[in-house]
Amino acid sequence: MTKKEAIKVFHDKKIRTVWDDEQEKWYFSIVDVVAVLTDSVDPAAYWRKLKQRLKEEGNETVTNCHALKMQAADGKMRLTDVADTEQLFRLIQSIPSPKAEPFKLWMARTAKERLDEMQDPELTIDRAMMEYKSLGYSDNWINQRLKTIEVRKELTDEWKRNGMQEGIQFAALTDIIYQTWADKTAKEYRQFKGLKKENLRDNMTNTELILNMLAEAATTDLSKEKNPTGFGENVQIAQEGGEVARAAREQLESKLGRSVISPLNAKSVLQIKSDKEENK
Repeated sequence: MTKKEAIKVFHDKKIRTVWDDEQEKWYFSIVDVVAVLTDSVDPAAYWRKLKQRLKEEGNETVTNCHALKMQAADGKMRLTDVADTEQLFRLIQSIPSPKAEPFKLWMARTAKERLDEMQDPELTIDRAMMEYKSLGYSDNWINQRLKTIEVRKELTDEWKRNGMQEGIQFAALTDIIYQTWADKTAKEYRQFKGLKKENLRDNMTNTELILNMLAEAATTDLSKEKNPTGFGENVQIAQEGGEVARAAREQLESKLGRSVISPLNAKSVLQIKSDKEENK
């Protein structure tokens, strides 16, 4: 299975999903769906009891459901019960909830949107903008974030061209870029911002996004120019790319008289924005 993980949003609640390229279908985290439909304080326990009851009744949908690794609340990848759209439609019938019908419509749209996006990649960008807006991000930040996604994709494509492996080598090279321009590894940066499972870039300020984008774009350009071979040479290029952004960061900080590496995360920024609007 070629998988692509994503977070979908329904009524401001996040649902972990995985897209299967081979079968062209979404798999949804069942416990996340239970949390949305029931507002249960312990959706995992609710699902365990429901699953046991359905198995005792000989429900084939539960039998056919399987588990995939998804990022848990503690940031670790853990096996999670999932269901495709058809299976989930059947399971929802066993969950009394006034949200059932609107959720079914949302699921159907989600499935259709992904198939449409495969035919027209521009729709992917439009969808991402809508999801970020639903979470409260500003238009300016969203535009910056979408540009960073494009720049990151170009960099990872370049690493693949150089024979670098997704996973450990990509993570190591990314850490080198962060360490060089921001003085922090990805893990240290996340801890600095008080993050657990959240995406680091989704919690950067505009300035941090721009500096990281500069570092990654510079790394890509240098790599194309120098054609590094082997992990060691790619490490050197990553450091050089990071140094470009570090120089820009230091120049800006000398003018501002403060650090631009901020402990603020999306939650705190959006809360500040909300408080200001309430006080108007």
